[in-house]
Parts: sequence; structure tokens; C-alpha cells
Amino acid sequence: MKQIFSIILMLVLLFSSNYPTTVHATGDGNIDAGGGDMGGGTSSNSWTPGNEGVRITVVRASDHIAVTTPIDLTNKTPAKSIFNFGKISKMQYSNGTSLTPIKGGYTAIKTKQPIPKIISTNGTNNIEAIKSYFTDEQVIRAIAEYVGMDFNVLSGGEYKLLLEPLAYYKFEGNMFATTATEAALYDETTSGLLRKRMGTLTHKNLPLAMFLEVSDLGYPAWSGSTTSAASNSNIKSSLGLGIVRFTETPEPPEVEAYDYEYRINTEVITSVTISGGQSDPDNPVSATFHVNGRTHHVSNIYYPENDSQLAWIRWTTPDTPQTMTINVSVSGGGNPSNATINVNIVDLDKNPPPNPIADDRNDSYQKPSVPSQEEVTSTNWSVWSPWWQENWVWVSDWEWRSRGCSSSCSDKCSGGHGRWVDNGEWEDHGWWMYDLDSYRASLSASMSIKTDSKNPTANGNTMKSGYGINQTVTASLSTNQSSAVTGIQNAVTYFPEFRYENYWRLLECIGGSYNPTFEFKNNQYSTYNRRTHFTPIWQPDGSYTPYTYVLDSWTPSGMLSMNLTDSVNIQGNLWMDWHVAEQDPD
Repeated sequence: MKQIFSIILMLVLLFSSNYPTTVHATGDGNIDAGGGDMGGGTSSNSWTPGNEGVRITVVRASDHIAVTTPIDLTNKTPAKSIFNFGKISKMQYSNGTSLTPIKGGYTAIKTKQPIPKIISTNGTNNIEAIKSYFTDEQVIRAIAEYVGMDFNVLSGGEYKLLLEPLAYYKFEGNMFATTATEAALYDETTSGLLRKRMGTLTHKNLPLAMFLEVSDLGYPAWSGSTTSAASNSNIKSSLGLGIVRFTETPEPPEVEAYDYEYRINTEVITSVTISGGQSDPDNPVSATFHVNGRTHHVSNIYYPENDSQLAWIRWTTPDTPQTMTINVSVSGGGNPSNATINVNIVDLDKNPPPNPIADDRNDSYQKPSVPSQEEVTSTNWSVWSPWWQENWVWVSDWEWRSRGCSSSCSDKCSGGHGRWVDNGEWEDHGWWMYDLDSYRASLSASMSIKTDSKNPTANGNTMKSGYGINQTVTASLSTNQSSAVTGIQNAVTYFPEFRYENYWRLLECIGGSYNPTFEFKNNQYSTYNRRTHFTPIWQPDGSYTPYTYVLDSWTPSGMLSMNLTDSVNIQGNLWMDWHVAEQDPD
């Protein structure tokens, strides 16, 4: 059978009539069973094995309210004239509905797929058959049709099936149809006569045919005897029921990934956006990043329904240029979702300017426009923080306490001789709420160009072409979540003589990563090994403007970067500082 929904049905079988032996079915079961030794009967008080059925009520999981009229399923349809108490569920009796006997008008549905034996006479129910029956898609579809509900609605996770074993038996010469709860209530009106005549059935095998292993719908798990007759109060509070829970198969989370370009040997943040597959502390989402042979796991990713959450890792790129693929697997609720991130890792230190030559010329040079790359100087991201909203609800557990019948009462003693007592308790039916914690990061930077101190003819910010310049870039990073932000790691300077392309200088970082200073690296062509850049001797007079791009401060929402410029003024060239004269012979 193609599984189009997920049903968790808790079933346990007790194989011995002397002591309980629990066998767990697949899943998280919530039906247990007991009983044994039916004993003999009389012509006026008897039960034949197989004269049984199951009452089914659809209950809304959120507030434990029955949303359909109960239906009775059976393999052997009894006569309509049978005594019964109407189609009332255990939950309705627990909420105070009184027991009302009816003669005739009883209906039950004979199922196309026979129900496995429910009421045991020796403690050996075929629990696997029961489990298979109530997890069968066709059976659930039939139940949905019987109660007038859409199959997808019934099995969508908002509703549960309350199951109650029922028996058809003869009591004092009349045929009755009762659930275990109805038998206990009726016994109270007969001052214990039903228990006296039919107790092995009505107070042992019928109520012990089903009980909860785990508390649900306000009913407790049963921890008492599974081989002895039960009291009326225990039957009403804890026995004669099973629950089928439908868990909607959640949609798998969706993951949105982005491609990246990184620099070598750089600490970076790689992030994805995750949505769908509702994630809360009860059903957390997790993401696994597979990076360059290593696995990075991000757990406890939370977000409200119809919203999303960034998930990220912090790692360091290799020290060689390359392309790589990062595979991301996101799981939670449904099947895992996968995404692929394509990464290009480059080396910015591969194109330093060539050695300037004194007789270089560029007669066709025209001053280029200063470029501007993508600039992001501030960014924000957020993290959902879940918390529990308590909602305490009183869950009733009604018990009938009889005061007995007086001598003036007839044989059919009225149920008015007693009172209902609510033994319920408060339960927290709360839900998850979310706060949105906001984070930010901002980048500021400045750039300063000045003439090299070894320039003998510089005058303030004015110099002759052919001499060198020094540069200082200072940057500052501000954030309220430093664990999610890398430092400012790179700055690259481009020059007008190369039209701000082809050649550039990767600056050297001096100082801390959150407040660094960047300068030119030592120039191998400098006589004094200075941190300098030589302007071309052919550079025309006027403003000389290097351009610097500050980059590689990474956050979950991307990279911070900034464009910077500064200028010196060119007037003349270094040949003007050379003087050639005839040497005095003296």
C-alpha cells in the first residue's frame, strides 16, 4: 500500500493470563490489552465470542471535542431490537452525559474488511492484526466515508480516532449492546447485578480489551492489573479505549542557496535560507554543510510557520585558488532537502604592477573614470527565538459515586442514587511563540594618500610623476553578534595608469581584524624596500586618484564592502629634478 499519510498507532499485546508481557509494535503505541478466562454462562446471561465490535468517534486533537456522531463497526450485526444506550462516546460520558437506555433502533456497520478479534478470552489478542487493521488506508478511508469526513481532513493530523470495544451479550434474558464504559455505568444503576451476572465479560475482558499505554485525550495510561476484573470507577476513568493518532507527514523544509566568490585563506560565512517543514523545539530543523571534505552541522534551527531562517557556518577558505562545491542537506519533519553552493576562490595577490621604467611613454593615455564596485556598508539579519505560551485547561475525569438504593426503590434502581465527581486535572495545552532577535553589522573606512618621504621635491600633497606614494586605509567594524561576523580581511588598490584594471596591489593588514589598518606591501622595486607605489613618469599633470576596495567582512546576510578614493596632485615629472652640466676641470 502506498503510504500517503503517517499514522502512529500505539499497540501492545499481553501474551500471558498470569502476568503481563509487553510487546511493542512499530511506532509509539497507545493501545494495550488484557483479559482471559471467560468462564461459563447461563441461558439468561451469556456472551458468545465474536459478538463484538468497535465504537469509533472522531475527536479534535486540540480541544478533545468529538466532531462526529460515533459509529459502531462489527463483523456480526445484531438485531435492531437489541437494548442499547445510543451512539454515545466515552468522552461524552466523561463530560457528564447521562446513561439513557433504548430498546430497538440500534445500527452497526458490517465492515467489508473483517475486524480482527478484539475481546480476548485468554489474553492472546492478535495485536499485529489489530495494528494492521487500524493502520490500513482502506479502513481509514471507509471510516472517513462512514462519518462523512474528507479522508485528507481526517488523516491530516488535526483529529484522532477514539476506539471503544463493545460487546453484544444477553443479560437477564435481554440482548444488550454496550461499550465498557456503558457497562460500568449500567452496573451502577443495577446495584452491581450486571457485574454479578456478566462480570468476566463486562468488567474484565471488555474493558481490558483496550487501554492506553500513554496518556492521551485527557485519559491516563493504565498501570493496574491486566488479568483481574476492574472496578466501575477504573473502567470509566481508564479502560475500554484505544486511540489512533494521525500525524500529518510534514512538507520537507525548503533551502535557498547562493553562489559565492571568496579570496584564498579568508575566514568566511556561508549561509542558506530555510523555510517550510515547520520548525520549533518539538520539531527542529537542522542543516549539514559538506565543505572541502569536512562536515559542519547546524542544529536547532527554529522559525514560525510561513516564515524562514538563515542558517550559516563560519570557515576558512583554502590557500590556493580553486572552484569547489558545497553540498547542503536540510532535514526536519519530512524528507531531507538538498542544495548546492558553487564557490570560486581567487587569489588577489597575482597581479601586482610591473617595475616602472624611466623612459616609459603612454601618449594616448586618457584619464579614466573611477570605478565603483558593489558596496554594502551595513546589513541586518535575525534569529527566531521560541518560547512556550502556557494555556492551562481543566480536563474533566467524571466518576459516578453511588450511594446505593434504598428499600423503597424498585428493582430497577434509579441512577439518581449517587452523584458525579470530577477527578480531572489541569493540563497545559499551550503552544510555541517566537521572538525575533535582530542583529546588525556596519563597516566604516577611510583612505589616505600621501607622497613618499623619500621624495626630495614633494610639496605637501603635490609631487612630480615618477616618484612614489604611500597609502593608509583604516577600517572599523561594529556588530552586536561578533560570533556571526568575520573581521575586515582584505583591501585592494587599483590605479588610474592601468585604467583601474589589469594590475592592482593587495594591501597588507596591520593590526586587529575588527579595527585594522591596511598599507602597501613592501615594493620589491624600491631602493629602500619602502611601502610605496611609483607613479608612471608619463602621468599627466593633475589629480592622481588611486581607488581602493575594502572587502571580506562576512555576515550571515552577505559581505560588507566599501569603495574608497584619495588623490595627490601631479605637477611635472622627476626628470625635472635632474641637472646635467659640464664638470669643472678644476
